[in-house]
Order: sequence, then C-alpha cells, then structure tokens
Amino acid sequence: MSPSDHLDSPVNQLADGFWASILELNPTTATVYGDERYNDRLEDPGPTGRAKARRLMERTKADAEAISPDGLSVEDRITRDMLIVIADQGIEEDDQGIHRLRVVDQISGPQTLLPQLCQFQPADTPERLEMFLARLESYRDYMAANTDILREGLDTGLTAPRIVAERTVAQLERLMAIPLEEAIVPSLARVSSEADRDRVRKITEEVILPADRAFLDVLSGDYLKATREEPGLWSAPDGTSLYRTQIRSWTTLELDPAQVHEIGMEELRIVDVGRRAIAHTGGAASPHAYRQRLNDDPANTPGSKDELLQRAREDIDRAMLIAPRFFGTLPKAGCEVKAVEEFKEKDAPFAYYFPPATDGSRGGTYYANGYDLPSRKYTKLATTTYHEAVPGHHFQIALEQENPNLSVFRRLGARIVGGAYVEGWGLYSEKLADEMGLFRDDAERFGMLDAVAWRAARLVVDTGIHALRWTRQQSIDFLLETGLSETDATIETDRYIAWPGQALTYMIGCREIERLRAELAARDGSRFDLRAFHDQLLAHGSLPLATLARELPHWVTAPA
Repeated sequence: MSPSDHLDSPVNQLADGFWASILELNPTTATVYGDERYNDRLEDPGPTGRAKARRLMERTKADAEAISPDGLSVEDRITRDMLIVIADQGIEEDDQGIHRLRVVDQISGPQTLLPQLCQFQPADTPERLEMFLARLESYRDYMAANTDILREGLDTGLTAPRIVAERTVAQLERLMAIPLEEAIVPSLARVSSEADRDRVRKITEEVILPADRAFLDVLSGDYLKATREEPGLWSAPDGTSLYRTQIRSWTTLELDPAQVHEIGMEELRIVDVGRRAIAHTGGAASPHAYRQRLNDDPANTPGSKDELLQRAREDIDRAMLIAPRFFGTLPKAGCEVKAVEEFKEKDAPFAYYFPPATDGSRGGTYYANGYDLPSRKYTKLATTTYHEAVPGHHFQIALEQENPNLSVFRRLGARIVGGAYVEGWGLYSEKLADEMGLFRDDAERFGMLDAVAWRAARLVVDTGIHALRWTRQQSIDFLLETGLSETDATIETDRYIAWPGQALTYMIGCREIERLRAELAARDGSRFDLRAFHDQLLAHGSLPLATLARELPHWVTAPA
C-alpha cells in the first residue's frame, strides 16, 4: 500500500466531508486558504447558521463513533479521535451560547472581518470582482445577525466584560471616523482599476458603514450599560463551567485553574534564575535594572516601522540558513513580513502569523506591530520572530499544509483542536532558537527569557482573572512586574479578558513537548536524533496534547 492509500479510508472520507462542510459554513476561512468557491458570501452567525453547524457536529460525532477504532492505522485513529473531540466541543459551546461572548471582541470580532479579508481576496478580474462585491453586499445581513446576538446577550445576561466592549466601541468609532475617500475596505481592495475601487467605495458608503453604525449603536447603547464590570468569566452566568469549557477547548486537557495558576508561578521562579544570571554578568543590580538599560538604549529601538520590519526579515533569513542542522524537512512556502494595519494596531498583539494559501500563490505572512514604536524593542522582536515565523508557526503550519501523507482535514482543519500544540510549538521554538545560536547576544537571550516568563505569567493571569477573581489592574501590575511594557501589559490583559483560556496554550503545550523530548532523549541516550524528533513532531499536523503524548514515542525511533 502506498503512503497515500490510507487517504481513501472511511475515517478520512468522513473527515474530508466534515472539513468541506466547515468551509461552506465558514466561507472566509476558505478564502484565507485560497479556496475561491465561496468568495461571494459571508458566514451566517444567526440561528440558521448556528443550527447548521450544530447538526454537522452531531452528525460527525455519531459517524465517527460508529467507526470501530480496532485495526485502524495510527493516522486514522488520530483523525477519528480528533473529529469526536471537535464535535463534542462544538456541541458543548453551542449549549452554553458562547457566541454571545464572541460577538464582542476587539481583536477578531465581526468588525475586523472585511479589512482582514481584503488582503486575501483577489478582485482583479470581472468574475472575481462581482463575487467580491456580492460578498460586501452580504455584510448587511452579517452585521444585522451579529447585532441580534448583542440583543440575545442582553436578554440572557451573557454579555461581554465592559473593557472588551469599550475597546470594541472605540475601534468601531475609529473606523467610522475615517473619511470615505480613505476608508479601509476600498483602500485595501485588490481591484484592477480605480473605477472598480469606486464601486467598492459606493458599497462601503451604502452598506458597510450603515451596518457597522447599526451594530455600534446597540453596542454603545443599552449593551454597554449591561456589560460585566468584573472582567473574569467567573462573573458571567454559569461562568465557572464556561471557563472549564474554554480551557478544554484551547488546551484539549481537563485542567484545574488553581493547579494551572501554581504551574505558572513555578515556571516563573525557574526562568528568573536565568534572567538574574544575565543581569549579573551584564553588571546590572537586577533583571529590572538590566531591562531598563535595554529599554533606554537607542540602538535597541527601531527608528521607523520599516526598520522594525527589516530586522524581522533579517532574523528570518538567519534562521532559514541554520535550520537544516535542526530539521530534515523544511517548508516550501516562503514567509513575508508585513506591518499590522494602522486601524487595528492599537488593539493588536506585538506580532502574529497568517498561513500560506494552499495553492502556493501566497506564502506565510508574519505581521509585526509598529504601534507605540518606542516600546517595540529589538530584544523582544527577535524571540517573537522565531515564535511566529521561523522556526515557529511558519514551519509548523506550512509543513502541515504541504504534507502529502495527511488528509485535507488534517492539513488544514486540525488547528481547530490543536491550539496548545500550535502555541506550544511556538514557545518551544523560542527556546530552540537559543540552541540554534540565533540570538545575537545576551540582550536578545534576555528578551527570550522575558518572553518565556511572560508565557508563564499568562498561566497565572488567565486563571487569576477568570477563576480567582483578579481585577484587570492586578493582571496589568503582575505583567509589568514580569517584564512587559505598560502598553503590552494593558493590551495583553485585555486580550486575555476577551479570549478566556487561550493564554494557557503556550506554556502548557511547550511543557508537554519538552517533557516528551526529555523522555525520548533519556530512552535513546547518545542515539537520540534531534532532527528526527523535530521532523516527527511536525509530520502529523496539529494534535490534541493527549494524542501527541500517546503517539510521538512510537514515531521517533533511535538510529540502529
């Protein structure tokens, strides 16, 4: 049997059918992956769309459970498990009405959809243009459905935290204040002529702006008054149960918030030993004093956004040069560096990554944030680049998409369930960059240790906010003490408030990867092959952590 014959198995047929349905229900996801079939429509966040998604989850769960796991190949067994995990999660989140919280989000809420989409959807031919314009027209119904969800949140009492609503209101007001001639969607639209851009501008004036205005009116009116003053999910109706579900959704593990809190504190104690050593070697009285010296060093601050982007490109090039010593398989797709768009940079993280198009027409994209440029230090940029781009998310996601031995679902859809694997790999990559010799000096190594401490602090802060009743200011103060700037401590705190549980994925996933590596190195001794470990770790796509722990030791075999 050839390596790809298993792709026709009943499990993979079910999985690929499931993924096809996911793309139909989430047409903008299809567009991001370069699939243009649904480029004339948007998601239906209303009752009809949610009911379709619910039926898909229920049907997929039943069909997957009807396939006996006995005798399945390793990949089929993994795929079956993943479908059941995803379906269970989707059904539980629908039961809990989690859509009422997700509709208000300053990072990836409905108001961010079209500006992001414009960068991925070509409208450069008559056919493509008509699909794009039809999609823009459908924004009217899309935002009306989201406005109804706001009202549903009011009726049920499941509303967003006030700070998240306030940030979302402010972001919408900034968007609405942009003159039509400079509006984001017409400006970013990938059209072939100014006449076509004028058509986009007309729809922006007649459809998009009124739809955003109607959403904003409800959000900034009765909804804002009914938001939760306490930022933690514990303060929502059935909030303790909601948080447990979100922890499981992001990490694929059943974790106790209090235990996670203590893990974070212990990881902070460990990383602080390394930070104190570098500070001492550098002649500083403390890590805080050393960090202040770095912050005050003009050479550590980009002079412009272009300088920030250029430094990121240099780091990616250096990492690619060294990568063959640590990886047997490298991605074919390249990685482009872009600036975060100005309209959202105030609310966006320092950097993030978007995957390549599946047809090879577009490589991966690494976005770096130039907002508040004096706070964007090169010593932080280096470790972030190795996390988000090379060898981090770009390697992991591009290799997943390019893998011929994985089904379409496993190549493109597995990240639905692999959050802790994905972000665990990202954080592991920052530490690996140190082994690879990528950091230019102790200052950049200190930046990496600060980043590790930040991920440990996330365990403390996320559980603190959502389970232990921390205030927003407690989180900001704790992150400042950990080493973040005021800007980042504030943005990050509000991100954790908006996305309960997501902040746990980094350190929880990294700890699991490091544990498996240590166990295999102890098992194989001098025959342990780090390149083979990395290749196998990335060769099966995004996985639930329990699945990774069960299967990885069988994949990594010591050379004879």
